[in-house]
Amino acid sequence: MRTALVTGAGRGIGRGIALGLAHAGYAVALVGRTRAHLDAVADEIGGDVCVAAADVTDGTAVLDAVARVEEELGGIGLLVNNAGVIERAEVPFVEDDVEDSWRVIEANVRGPLLVTHAVLPGMLARRDGRVVNLNSGAGHRAMTSYTGYAISKGALARFTTQLDTQYREQGIRVLDLAPGHVETEMTGAMPMHEGRTVWTPIDAVVELVRAFGDGELDALSGRFVRAGTDTPASLLAATPQILATDARTLRLGAYGDEDPVA
Repeated sequence: MRTALVTGAGRGIGRGIALGLAHAGYAVALVGRTRAHLDAVADEIGGDVCVAAADVTDGTAVLDAVARVEEELGGIGLLVNNAGVIERAEVPFVEDDVEDSWRVIEANVRGPLLVTHAVLPGMLARRDGRVVNLNSGAGHRAMTSYTGYAISKGALARFTTQLDTQYREQGIRVLDLAPGHVETEMTGAMPMHEGRTVWTPIDAVVELVRAFGDGELDALSGRFVRAGTDTPASLLAATPQILATDARTLRLGAYGDEDPVA
């Protein structure tokens, strides 16, 4: 089913993914908080597109939006959990506002939980569906700032492995996709990117989402890929080694075969 729901689709990476999937022949649903932004993207697409404004942290709004999308598109084959935020200040945890960190965790974790929970029943009924969670290297690498963001992406990676473990045998495939450094309003405002001249092309992100949506990367369900370094071709070539070594997944490293927590 070449239908896709993209959250945070009004701007930035979400807009780019929505436009790219539409260009690839997908019927696309645009979900986000600001209707005007979504309408502008819908106008750019101009074809099979559904607009459903909703705050992804609002459970009732999410259920209403997903119901509308399923009715208009006849079902959702691909869910792209893209909507997300980051802290307002690039500082270590003790200097940060805990409420701001929690705002980030809620948006980046509660949002994907609610949207996926609403979309999964339809996928399970068809025994077919794919979920892409927009993740980050911050989810598995320690950072000197953006504590809430790092926590949220680590939690999202665990959510990906949980979904894969629970629903793989029922036809669901899930992928963590880090978009790399795409130049957007959010990344451009981050001090850590000041002076950056090399950015990840949005087309590299779109191509990985499209390849996964089309089933080309199903063998990597439950794992992590990164746009700008990984391509569909390079991942297909590396798949046997990735599976043999159980790579690209979040887990606790053991000190050896005798490690009791391994």
